[in-house]
Amino acid sequence: MKKVLLNIIGSQSIDDEKDRLELTTIGSIEELENEYVIYYNEEQEPPFSQVHVSVKISKDKKSVEMIRTGAFDSCLIIEKSKRNLCHYGTEYGDILMGISGHEIEADYADDNGKFRFSYDIDLNGALASRNEVIITYKNQE
Repeated sequence: MKKVLLNIIGSQSIDDEKDRLELTTIGSIEELENEYVIYYNEEQEPPFSQVHVSVKISKDKKSVEMIRTGAFDSCLIIEKSKRNLCHYGTEYGDILMGISGHEIEADYADDNGKFRFSYDIDLNGALASRNEVIITYKNQE
């Protein structure tokens, strides 16, 4: 497992509105037999505790699994050209969402790399947002 500097950009569009979030943090990455796994933490506003995030990207570029644990847990499974039902934890309870995967890209190297994936979120079958996540890293060791 390598210590890395992560830059994470998440963007979403709903109708004509676009929103973008950017996070730069220290995390780690490891290459396993069939996947790359990225770990990092997100600080939250009080009274909520830190959120631990792991992102697993399959080497065949067919799936991404994003797991968030903390005050509220969630697990999003993004599979290329497939819709999955996933739960997203909030302070008001879990929300069941449809996640339809589009593109998954992985460019892994020892010193730096980039992962990108896009997906749609639907609630009760109605499109809620179109999303893209770009994660770049640089080795810190």
